[in-house]
Amino acid sequence: MSQVLIAPSILSADFASLGDQVREAEAGGADWIHVDVMDGHFVPRISFGEPIVRALRPVTELPLDVHLMIEPVDPHLRAFAAAGADSITIHVEATPDPARTLQAIRDLGVRPGLTLRPGTPAWALWPYLDLAEVVLVMTVEPGRGGQAFMPDMLPRIEQVAERLNALDGQRWLQVDGGLSPATIGPAVDAGAQVVVAGSAVFGDSGGVATAIDRLRGAALG
Repeated sequence: MSQVLIAPSILSADFASLGDQVREAEAGGADWIHVDVMDGHFVPRISFGEPIVRALRPVTELPLDVHLMIEPVDPHLRAFAAAGADSITIHVEATPDPARTLQAIRDLGVRPGLTLRPGTPAWALWPYLDLAEVVLVMTVEPGRGGQAFMPDMLPRIEQVAERLNALDGQRWLQVDGGLSPATIGPAVDAGAQVVVAGSAVFGDSGGVATAIDRLRGAALG
């Protein structure tokens, strides 16, 4: 692969300086900004909501990539789209009709994305892949930052990549969870095109730009 997109997750940023952290990520070469929205219901942790997306929209020109770990998800799509989300990824487990939800996201002018928990069989995605422009493989359990990468998800990345390669049109295979310079290589080798990294970016003692360079270098070998 000639290019791997790096999407820093603001879940690991300094919330007291969030705008500055996002600006630093953009200046340091980030491609997308990843926004993890948690509701304390679908996942046990509560993070933040639509006001954060709205606040960040004028701060950066990068795409705001919103991952909704909430249930029910459908009533909140319009608010996140209006706030400035460029993509909205929903869980196949969090909606009774994933096809309808993905189409609703597209109708809002936003790139639709689909994901699932590590414990959900990969085949749960298959009926909806043609409706998704982003397919996210979680390599940790959703709901908490700083977890270790799950190497047993590598075959799932390969499976999803094979399925997406058989479809027409541009689709992004995204991977999120425990990505670092030590783990990004295998994920990219398996087919990842967009890598979400939180603590590996915002927790690097060398700074955000150095962290992004390290990730990109490790991804491309």
